[in-house]
Amino acid sequence: MAQSNIPLKQNGLQSKDAGSANSKLQDTTKIKPIDSTKSVQDTTKKKGSGLQAEVSIIAVDSQKSEVAKNISHLYRGAKVKYQDFELSADYIRLDRNQKKIFASGIYDKSGKYVGRPIVIMGNGESPKTVDSLYYDYEKQEGNTYGIMTEVDGGFIQANIVRKNIYDEMSIYKGLYSTCNLPQPHTHFGIHISKGIVTKNQIISGPAYLVVMGVPMPVAFPFAFFPKPDKRASGFLFPSFGEDYTRGFSMRDIGWYLAFNDYWDSEIRGSLYSKGSWEASVNTRYTVNYKYNGGFNIRYANTKVGVEGTDNYGSNKDFNVTWNHTQRQEANPGTSFSASVNFGTASYFQNTGTGSNQTTYQNLAQNRMGSSISYGKVFADGKVNLTASLTHSQDMANRTIQLSLPNISLNVSSFNPFDSKDRVGEQKWYQRINVGYSFQAQNTVSTADSLLFSSGGFKRFQNGFQHNIPVSLSLNAFKYFQFNTSVNYTERWYFQSTRQRIDNTPSGYRQRLDTLQGFNRAYDYSVSTGLSTKIYGMYPKIGKIQAIRHVVTPSINLNYRPDFSDPRYGFYQHYNDQYGNRNVYSIFAQGIYGSPSAGKSAGIGFSIDNNIEAKVKSKSDTTDGGFKKIPILQGLTFSGNYNFVADSLKLSPITFSGRTAFFDQKMNVNFNGTFDPYSIDNNGVRINRYAIKDGSLARLTNFGLSFDYSLNPKAAKSRNNNIDSLRKEMSGAGMTPEQAQALARISSDPNAFVDFNIPWNLAASFSFNMSKFFNSSTRRMDNQITSTLNLHGDFSVTPKWKVTFQSGYDFKQKEVVMTSFNIYRDLHCWDMSFGWMPFGRYRSYNVTIRAKASILQDLKLTKRASSGGGYF
Repeated sequence: MAQSNIPLKQNGLQSKDAGSANSKLQDTTKIKPIDSTKSVQDTTKKKGSGLQAEVSIIAVDSQKSEVAKNISHLYRGAKVKYQDFELSADYIRLDRNQKKIFASGIYDKSGKYVGRPIVIMGNGESPKTVDSLYYDYEKQEGNTYGIMTEVDGGFIQANIVRKNIYDEMSIYKGLYSTCNLPQPHTHFGIHISKGIVTKNQIISGPAYLVVMGVPMPVAFPFAFFPKPDKRASGFLFPSFGEDYTRGFSMRDIGWYLAFNDYWDSEIRGSLYSKGSWEASVNTRYTVNYKYNGGFNIRYANTKVGVEGTDNYGSNKDFNVTWNHTQRQEANPGTSFSASVNFGTASYFQNTGTGSNQTTYQNLAQNRMGSSISYGKVFADGKVNLTASLTHSQDMANRTIQLSLPNISLNVSSFNPFDSKDRVGEQKWYQRINVGYSFQAQNTVSTADSLLFSSGGFKRFQNGFQHNIPVSLSLNAFKYFQFNTSVNYTERWYFQSTRQRIDNTPSGYRQRLDTLQGFNRAYDYSVSTGLSTKIYGMYPKIGKIQAIRHVVTPSINLNYRPDFSDPRYGFYQHYNDQYGNRNVYSIFAQGIYGSPSAGKSAGIGFSIDNNIEAKVKSKSDTTDGGFKKIPILQGLTFSGNYNFVADSLKLSPITFSGRTAFFDQKMNVNFNGTFDPYSIDNNGVRINRYAIKDGSLARLTNFGLSFDYSLNPKAAKSRNNNIDSLRKEMSGAGMTPEQAQALARISSDPNAFVDFNIPWNLAASFSFNMSKFFNSSTRRMDNQITSTLNLHGDFSVTPKWKVTFQSGYDFKQKEVVMTSFNIYRDLHCWDMSFGWMPFGRYRSYNVTIRAKASILQDLKLTKRASSGGGYF
């Protein structure tokens, strides 16, 4: 009965051209099972059969057996397992005498071919879906028809594949493509008439290139494709373009060096037709579970001006980066990390966006910084030692600050009078808390051109600082928190300064002499204060059920001696040419400063306000169906009154606060300073309260900022995808390129394109105002900076996405750096178009790139600039 229903013919397979997943079998008809037996299982191992293991079979729908021929027919959800070989399909024929299996799908009532065979060959291979197959499970050989399999990010489809016991595959009428569809619609493919696929190579007979389904006049009588199972050195394909000032270009051509599994390197170079050139060496290293990092050395020789003229010349620039991260489990209690970035100030500006490693954030930055640090925790985690080297470079002013080393030792605070064997609550003296910290620093700040000049290292300044805070906190009178503290600070210096006036033929000159030798400077202060919380409730107003106002006032008494008193020896004086007495600190140039001059004995005060409302919520059923809405958060006023000052006893009053609107979608922050005193005609503060002149206080500075997203789901989706990407990368071992891309996605909203979010529009605004005395107009003027930034995206279709980023500087009255990007998802390819319409870096670029990782250098890039010299 089974034979009559399923007439099997050894050569009855007719298949479409290479890789068609719609290939039809002449020997397969619609199956109508005779019985209704469900989930039939059979396990067979015949004596003398020579089989090395049992053949396990399962049929979810039904099973038919030809006892005389020892043949079984399995229908619907059929499975066969022999050793590492596993096969599932909607129809399987098992011939135990011949040790052969035939499997195929079936046609359902709608005429659709379903239940294709899924094969697992063992050896850690991924499952493969085929149209049909014959397999000799004893010899481990067989023919596979209409197969598709993934190879290093690309896909191989073939009409017939035969695999032998040596794990080698012979293919007939195959297609290598970047697309995983049965009929690749936008593929870069190679048609292979016949070929052999081994573990490390693909050997092909006649083959020809196909693009978008159109055969290209590129053919090979035979071909050899390496398929290494590990990284291998090789050629890095360049990109081509044209620059307005540097001419035609060939960028980032180079060679990849795979030394071993722990480190590799890229050597790249760029050439321009007008003589400019660039070179870089990018090296990465990693040791699993211990550390990873990499360094990048870049050099550029950029021709400027017109050849043959006086302004023709070269700009020579370099940039060096190094990053290193140690895994925490590698050496518990010890840490070492490095983030180094230094070079010439004009490197990114002169090279523009010509390098793949240059971003628009690099172009706009005006500072570079580095840090190399080592940390050690000991004494059961109570002592923390950190040593670091830091570097900060201001590219606008061309200055550099280098600190080598910075040492910090911190001891966790402890209660010296408490007992380990104490029973019950602490007594008041057992609450006394003591801490200790130590810092040491050796630093220099100079022009970048003078750092390595003769005597450059003699400009280093150094010092040590010890700090011992002692504090006590108690609950007083049930509703008050009592705090008292004593703070002692001591500084050690190897230099001190002296000032004097010299009478020279050209006039009086002020001199500053540096004296070598050990000096110590110390200061101390005492503070005692009280704080409490006051709660207020306002009655119901409309839909607002209640408003709660929490006020946190605090007051403290503080005292600090006058360390400019001659008995301390920290301050000296000299008389100028007019006979005026000038007092100065001999430690004014010290890196940790000097003890303060003037006695201070005053009252410090602050008041903090938090206001929130409770309203009914239809969506939130927690807390009785009510929702809390913050109205004002952290509105704080603070100041100090010095009783012993001879004038200007009240300090400026600072204030700050924050709030949120539209269900926490818009965050607003503000801060400022009020000066309670008036000023004279020269803009100098005088000992006269401003209220006597008709105003409560003078607003000297004010800042306001807010950010808002019209589609909060976009930010949430972006953060979730970044977290997922970070987990995926860390699981596979994140490479420096992946880490750099992830950092860019985290900082640049337009670096992440999510086609699942139909639109997003976000804005941020910042405003800063400060008062200054204008000597020309003899009055106080405002200095205002204000910027508005916009970024967003929208999907034209499910496959088209447009992103943009722009802003406006209200002070300069000009639009800031603006960019537009269009992305097109071509399934197995990506296309992007970027445009900067104006500014110094106005440009456009078009890129089409294959998604397959093995073909990531297979790309078409067009860049051009409209005259700014960058693109």
